[in-house]
Amino acid sequence: MNTLSGLPELAQQVRRKRGNNKKTVAVCSAAVLAATGLLLSGCGNGSDNGKIQIEMVQYKPEAVKAFEEMEKRFNESHDDIELTIQSPNDAMTILKTRFIKEDAPDIIGIGGDINFSNFVDSDILADISDFDGLSDIKQAYLDIDKNLEFVPTDGTYAVPYVANAAGILYNREMFEENGWEIPTTWDEFIELLDTIQASGQLPLYFGFKDTWTCLAPWNAMACDLAPADVCQQVNKGETTFAEEYRELAEKIVQLLPYAQDDPYAYSYNDACTAFARGESAMYCIGSYAVPQILSVNPDLDVDSFVFPANDSADGQLLNSGIDLQFSVMKDCENKEAAYEVLRFLLEDESIQLYLNEQNAVPCKDSEFELPSMLDGMKEYIDAGKMVDYQDHYYPSEMSVDALIQTYLMDGDTDAFLDNFDVQWIRYNRDLIRKVQDYEAEHGSN
Repeated sequence: MNTLSGLPELAQQVRRKRGNNKKTVAVCSAAVLAATGLLLSGCGNGSDNGKIQIEMVQYKPEAVKAFEEMEKRFNESHDDIELTIQSPNDAMTILKTRFIKEDAPDIIGIGGDINFSNFVDSDILADISDFDGLSDIKQAYLDIDKNLEFVPTDGTYAVPYVANAAGILYNREMFEENGWEIPTTWDEFIELLDTIQASGQLPLYFGFKDTWTCLAPWNAMACDLAPADVCQQVNKGETTFAEEYRELAEKIVQLLPYAQDDPYAYSYNDACTAFARGESAMYCIGSYAVPQILSVNPDLDVDSFVFPANDSADGQLLNSGIDLQFSVMKDCENKEAAYEVLRFLLEDESIQLYLNEQNAVPCKDSEFELPSMLDGMKEYIDAGKMVDYQDHYYPSEMSVDALIQTYLMDGDTDAFLDNFDVQWIRYNRDLIRKVQDYEAEHGSN
């Protein structure tokens, strides 16, 4: 059960009681705390140095150096605001602990995933529709955020900052030496796999011992084979996963004969190492794996292309989700100061600093220097031809990665799809009821 389940109703009770007396608010707040373990309070007060204190907690510890530099640059250029950026390990757990202690930061940096959906649903984020920096964000990423809302909610609750891109990484030197062409359709992709295998080389490498890696090809292929809003459609009762995921399920198992024997014995690190050493021509993973790969072989010439999962070259879409976005907490007392921080973070120089370190995709619509391993995806990035990761809608308790791993092992498509629908209802029962109640009241959009 999600730790935020049930918070919206209790939070509404607290808001209705506000304005009566402090004792009543305290009682209601205690009820929220006892029932959910989460509570937010005011943010960013002044300090002895006379500056407005703004604190941000962001969830990507691997980017700590970039944020340390941005914190330094911001504080050197602002006399009235002092910014502190925390980049802890397991930031989501730490944030929830701080919520319990009524010690929320002013800004949080999180991913565009189910956690964000829960935060919006729980009414703990500020509506930042009036933030001027939103006009610079690519519409595709703003749409992705709106799609993450369980039910349509007025307002905007995050500034998409950077994204990642997933498809297929390939060894550019190996492709050039063998004269292999980048495929643009599913048939061309299968033909390429056959050609590489016939040459005595290994087409693909998987690290399926780590179950989460099973989601990499699943998500990338789903962009072309399933509706982007399939989870919402299922929640509304309009379709089933058994219907919408069948072609995806049937095609993903076709990849297995082109990979190493027993891919379930090899981890993500094993797969990165093998690809870095030239043991396979391609690796179905996201751009986030490139730093790990290059740590093994800094001289590897790696590029990427969009997974061609259907038979229409014009119909291919890039699998790109919001890797980091910023939200202002609803009770933040210095919203304009928080906006000033967001404006600084959205400056091209700040974004490029992050891109250079993390090989990310900018959500801002501007000219940036992208890492060479994204060359094959640049036209999709520039054109905004992208859709989100399917697993950003999956509840963690459902363990979809493990479901996919089991399916890849036994290959029983019907059993897998039927079980997917059963497990979805099991772990989303309350959400489904909420969505269908909303639809009954407001009608489908």
